[in-house]
Amino acid sequence: MEKDASLNVFGQDLKSCSDDPLTGYYRDGHCNTCMADQGSHTVCAIMTAEFLAFSKYVGNDLSTPRPEFNFPGLNAGDQWCLCAGRFLQAHDEGCAPRVNLEATHQKALEIVPFEILKKYGLNG
Repeated sequence: MEKDASLNVFGQDLKSCSDDPLTGYYRDGHCNTCMADQGSHTVCAIMTAEFLAFSKYVGNDLSTPRPEFNFPGLNAGDQWCLCAGRFLQAHDEGCAPRVNLEATHQKALEIVPFEILKKYGLNG
């Protein structure tokens, strides 16, 4: 599946989100996306203990290692390409993590309004 253009929410080149742990739909360190990425893993979020607990509560345990999927488990402070819909849900519940806007793909804007992303942005 062909990757969408690697542009961030500012229309600039998409910066790396994380190489440790290695993140992204393509596991290339960037929040790149394509038509096959139904979860829209486009928001470069900085994990917090509160968000990780929330995510586990709603059925997506991001903190438990899953070696069979080469997934180390996330800790507070890790950056991760989060599903845009999950980010918006966390915002609605009052526990959204901070966001690296330069590493957040512009496709996130199809789900999350820029004003909301900017509220959590480290570099907005």
